[in-house]
Amino acid sequence: MFLDWKQHALMVKKAFGKLGGQHPKMLQAYQALGQAAEAEALDAKTRELISLAVAVTTRCESCISVHAEAAVKAGATNSEVAGALATAIALNAGAAYTYSLRAMEAVEAQRS
Repeated sequence: MFLDWKQHALMVKKAFGKLGGQHPKMLQAYQALGQAAEAEALDAKTRELISLAVAVTTRCESCISVHAEAAVKAGATNSEVAGALATAIALNAGAAYTYSLRAMEAVEAQRS
């Protein structure tokens, strides 16, 4: 097992609370972003599946733990989670491929 994900999610939330206590305006702005997203047309389960997939592509373990918990609470099935993650895998591989083209172009530019 990589992490104790339940414990990690609790730790992240506690740390967020501590940082938010020290910087309340930052926390309020961060919470406002979440509230704005909730006001859009997507239901909670869909938002959490997207959040989990984005967390994977950005390699954020804290995001993974918090959004995994929220996805389960929102009723996401293992199949839905796997589908979201498969999309993240496919997209991230594509992003690496297209950015590799940029890197090759940059190397070629340095040679000319």
